[in-house]
Amino acid sequence: MEDVYIFEALRTPRGRGRPDGGLHSVTPEALIAVLVDELVSRTSPDMRASVSRLVLGCVGQVGAQGGHIAHLAKAESGLLGNVVTRTVNNYCVSGLSAIGDTFLAARAGENGLMLAGGVEMLSKVPFLADNAPVYADAARSEALGWLAPILGAELLASQKGYSKRELDEVTLRSHNRAAAAWDSGRYNKSVVPVRGSNGEVLCARDEWINGELTMEHLEQRKPAFASLGRGLAQTMMLKQHPELSEISYVHSVANTPGLSDGAALALMGGTEAKQKSGLTPKARILSFAEVTCHPIDQFDAGPMAMEKALANAGLQLNDLDLIEYMEAFAAPPLAFEREYNPDMDKVNVNGGHLAMGHPMGATGAILTANLLHELVRRDDELGMVVALAGGGIGSALIIERV
Repeated sequence: MEDVYIFEALRTPRGRGRPDGGLHSVTPEALIAVLVDELVSRTSPDMRASVSRLVLGCVGQVGAQGGHIAHLAKAESGLLGNVVTRTVNNYCVSGLSAIGDTFLAARAGENGLMLAGGVEMLSKVPFLADNAPVYADAARSEALGWLAPILGAELLASQKGYSKRELDEVTLRSHNRAAAAWDSGRYNKSVVPVRGSNGEVLCARDEWINGELTMEHLEQRKPAFASLGRGLAQTMMLKQHPELSEISYVHSVANTPGLSDGAALALMGGTEAKQKSGLTPKARILSFAEVTCHPIDQFDAGPMAMEKALANAGLQLNDLDLIEYMEAFAAPPLAFEREYNPDMDKVNVNGGHLAMGHPMGATGAILTANLLHELVRRDDELGMVVALAGGGIGSALIIERV
């Protein structure tokens, strides 16, 4: 099987996922086109002609994101030749699933340069906008184990006995690190500003970051999800975990990532694509893993995928130089920190989703771009992305700089 390389990975800033967000006036396919244009400028004027595949994660595939967004983005980006397209909904790991599926295609011998990533514009297509019956039909929710993702975080916090202050500490660290990273220019090479038709900058920086945030501010934000959990949802959680006498609802809105607009793309390919394009890769993919778990224990899947990816690569956690661990609410990254005891100077070093927001279908690809460029900046070798999704889905990617 072929080696598979990442030649470049880029993302847009994350705009607030509401009508006053900086990216709201842009279409999702135009965000992808911005990234393709930048990839062309950084690689080769002939890059478009060499692309054989475009795979995009996107969760809300209705309204402005309907109509097979990857195929529409192909045309918007000037990829008018024979380019295979896929739009993937795998909940919040979709962007990493797109990269993983593309890795498998290239490893199996598919030729050509390949683009993989994701896009989500929550200012245009709100969370749960597809109106699946399982969201509102109590009998179907119970039968299928469907819970709102935040309740998976509340369940995890109850199992581990986390306090709101502990969650606030995770949130504050994320904002502090993100603000410091932006202020010192660490995102300058991985983030592509988005401009309007007149050339004006619409969005150049992740919009949810609060560099002035303090513990005092966070202490004023009260837990917000008890009413969502009480009733059938709580019954389902306690039935799954009879050792618990109650669910302690401790997450405030500040302990959740802001809903965002954004996109990210990785330019990938196998050995033949590397030779034909003449491009110098930045990294080689060592391992990709994806798992699912019981849907009520939603955030167990991320660590499961991580362990599988590490085993497949023959690595231990402490072999890694950097880790991007998705901040799917505050409890899951805290559980990773407490249960696995990683060196936290290697984890989410430039902040995470709690500070910068969560454009669902793009998230895994955003974390990949962050990881790649930070490995390059530090002249480090090994890094891993771990993505988590509601419903009990997890994925992990390990890359090695070349």
